[in-house]
Amino acid sequence: MEPVAQIASKDVVVSAGSASSFAGSRRALRLLALLAIYVLIAHVLPRPSSIEPAGWRVTAIFAATMVGMMLRPLPGAALVLMGLSAMVAAADVPLVRALSGFAAPPVWLVLLAMLLSRVLQDTGAARRIALMFVRLFGRSSLGLSYSLVATDVSLAVGIPTISARSAGVILPVARSIAELYGSTPGPTAPLLGKFLMAALYQGSVVVCAMYLTGQASNVLAAKLAADVAGVTVTWSSWFLAGVVPGLLSCLVVPYIVYRMLTPEIRETPGAADYARAELEKMGPLRGQEALSLVIFAAIAGVWMTSGWHRVDVTLVALIAISLFLLTRLLTWERVVGESAAWDILVWYGGLFAMGEVLNETGATTAFAEAVRSTTAGISWFWVLPITLVLYFYAHYGFASITTHLLAMFPPFLAMLIAAGAPPGLAVYSLACLANLTAGLTHYGTTTAPIVFAQRYLEVGEWWRVGFLVSLANLAIWTTVGFAWWKLVGFW
Repeated sequence: MEPVAQIASKDVVVSAGSASSFAGSRRALRLLALLAIYVLIAHVLPRPSSIEPAGWRVTAIFAATMVGMMLRPLPGAALVLMGLSAMVAAADVPLVRALSGFAAPPVWLVLLAMLLSRVLQDTGAARRIALMFVRLFGRSSLGLSYSLVATDVSLAVGIPTISARSAGVILPVARSIAELYGSTPGPTAPLLGKFLMAALYQGSVVVCAMYLTGQASNVLAAKLAADVAGVTVTWSSWFLAGVVPGLLSCLVVPYIVYRMLTPEIRETPGAADYARAELEKMGPLRGQEALSLVIFAAIAGVWMTSGWHRVDVTLVALIAISLFLLTRLLTWERVVGESAAWDILVWYGGLFAMGEVLNETGATTAFAEAVRSTTAGISWFWVLPITLVLYFYAHYGFASITTHLLAMFPPFLAMLIAAGAPPGLAVYSLACLANLTAGLTHYGTTTAPIVFAQRYLEVGEWWRVGFLVSLANLAIWTTVGFAWWKLVGFW
């Protein structure tokens, strides 16, 4: 008879092998599904007469890649490289054109801004900003949530990823404060942690919509707006568009979460004391931390005024990173080791090129013409709200703001313009709402699973809060937002 330990060991090996086999089978099925989507579109569905055969194959490859970004049989960057290769091999796209996205300034802006955010985190400057807001406003649970949102608003000026801000800087501070009051996942979650987790995530979603650098795909939205609608979106114009409805949402959203998930601990003087003690440990602002904040403030100032002086924002970021390297705030070894930033460069640059090639095929124009024929005689005033609601709640089927934006922004924008909607209104409403959709689910963007994994919130609670907050955000951005955009001349 075999020893129990050997039998157990064999069981573990068999279980691991079965799990690996299952994962491999599931991956294979998903890849076959992508191939089936390509074949269905390219060779079964009727091709619009306005699109050339090669352009129709491009459309099929793009659609299969977008579905792949949702199903994820492979990492996103790998899927994008496969999609680019397929466009070259099967759709006659020149190799230089397929690789052009990797040279696009907006793509490099995202990479450079992520490196900038790494400096703020490594020097402790980002954490200091969070603790300062907690010290100022954190004496109540509601005030504490506003301090977390205010931190996000401040950092989003130059940190273009919701993950770097919310998951990298704000979440650790929020969790520390929750645990300070004995609120941990499980029975004590309602004391404070449940509310804080929901409030910080829903607030961060709003912040994404407020800046061109609020979220990585916003830069892509700006490029698509120029390609599809001829609307120029700059850092300063997006900030002007987002500041009024965004600040109003930042005030309203934490309160809604507070009413839905009212914490048992309402007063939190210990949070302010905790922040004060942590700041004392950090000591006065000096050295590398002070220098990083000076450079960060200078970058923010130049970006905010880019609409006046027209200095390219990517050039500004490149100069900033050069300064960081010269001052040793950032080493080249750290740059090379920032795998997340380079991963984004690959899939983001590839998607950037794929989106441009798709637009050149005339597929989005054909979609717009088809929709215009079905909405003939209906005023854009009615078409717009229906379109925005469909566009918004379609995010239940997406696990990425970028994927949602790439799949739906160009055709919906073309459709609205074809229906007669003012281009500026259509661009900013679709671009901003693409970010706000991420609050719906616990998989709505990259940060959602990280916050959900803290185990303070149940799925049902997350979805209920997300849906009610979505109604408030839609109401604010389509009333106050539209009125503000009219006042500043966007439509």
